[in-house]
Amino acid sequence: MTSRPADPTAPAEPPARAALVAAGAAFAVYFCAYGLRKPYTAATFQGLTFLGSSVGLKTALVIGQVLGYALAKFVGIKFVSELDRRRLLPTLIIAALVAEAALVGFAVTPGAGKVAWMFLNGMPLGLVWGLIVRRLEGRTTSDLLMAVLCCSFVLAGGVVRDAGAWWMSRGVSEFWMPAVTGACFLLPLIAAAVTLDRVPPPNAQDVAERTLRRAMNGAERRRFLRVYAVGLVPLLAFYAVLTAMRDYRDYYSAEILQKLGYGETPGIFTWVEGPTAITVTLVVGGLIVLHNHQRGLLAIFLCMSAGMVVIGAATLLHAAGAVSGLAWMIATGVGGYLAYVPYNAVLFERIVAATRSPGTAVFAIYVADSLGYACSIALQLHKDFAAGEADRVTYFAEFALVTAVVGLACLAISGWYFLIRLPRTETVQQGTAA
Repeated sequence: MTSRPADPTAPAEPPARAALVAAGAAFAVYFCAYGLRKPYTAATFQGLTFLGSSVGLKTALVIGQVLGYALAKFVGIKFVSELDRRRLLPTLIIAALVAEAALVGFAVTPGAGKVAWMFLNGMPLGLVWGLIVRRLEGRTTSDLLMAVLCCSFVLAGGVVRDAGAWWMSRGVSEFWMPAVTGACFLLPLIAAAVTLDRVPPPNAQDVAERTLRRAMNGAERRRFLRVYAVGLVPLLAFYAVLTAMRDYRDYYSAEILQKLGYGETPGIFTWVEGPTAITVTLVVGGLIVLHNHQRGLLAIFLCMSAGMVVIGAATLLHAAGAVSGLAWMIATGVGGYLAYVPYNAVLFERIVAATRSPGTAVFAIYVADSLGYACSIALQLHKDFAAGEADRVTYFAEFALVTAVVGLACLAISGWYFLIRLPRTETVQQGTAA
């Protein structure tokens, strides 16, 4: 199963139709990938610990999966950014099959061995995002395509947890529930992946506007990080903190919502994430109308900054009793994803296009992801070892405020570099060359 090269003699597929097919297929692939990744978070594994320590079993499972995911991101910096497009489909299918097999291993293995299976589940799934983005980047419609793609994981998080809760209500145990739920999503994922593989590559107009996207070698990757370090370092630092907050909210939403009094509400996870998915997709997808990349970057930085303001304001209002717990959870989702989605969808895509850098946006996304998941693991451990007396709601609220402050500071520095300093430097260099 390999991608066929474009046939210049074949009639061109209408751009709108190609974009619609690509968006739908990408959405379906990653939505179903969440069915293999997140169903276990609907369970609480109440009272179970890891090897009799102070670390809860669920925390150990989360850390195990995130470790696998983080390792995959480090590997993906080289592997996915250099992978030939013809190998994207078989790699994606193998990743899905390994992830489901790991969930079966999780179900049948007793005790602490379950953590190892969650690690194995996270590793292949950590490659899926990059494999999909390699198909979508470098197009005039990439902003919209990747906004739709990001909508998949915002919405899937709630739907998959509700699906897991439904299976448990039907008598499936906490340990078999992830494998049963994952099996429901496996064949649709493969079918969507085959459809995505048939989407034609970027055309001449795409290349002219967004630059040619190709595999990057080690020297090119190092040069990209070195040349744009002033703007990239604060972006990466903020993303690390943001990912930790987003993961904490995502992995422990069952416990947080239960503490807030919504634990028994049917479909609560979908109700919480639904408004987020719609809002973020419309906002980020709307960036497609900005063909000027500097204006596009400005809009992205404003969008992410607005997300941090929403998180900070909502958290303070909830602490003061001015908004309900449900409204606060929805607001932290909207605010967090207004910043998180651009990183995975349009930020690095626009930076590569604006700077005319050779290579792929996937590389920068994977660098950010590898750091983000490392920070997420550190947060999980800090909660259980250093802040074990704090309940999930209090700990999340405090870290949400930290994220908002750090985010606004980092965005101010990076925005100054990419929107003010770098354009002026390039103008001076062009004037000197002239």
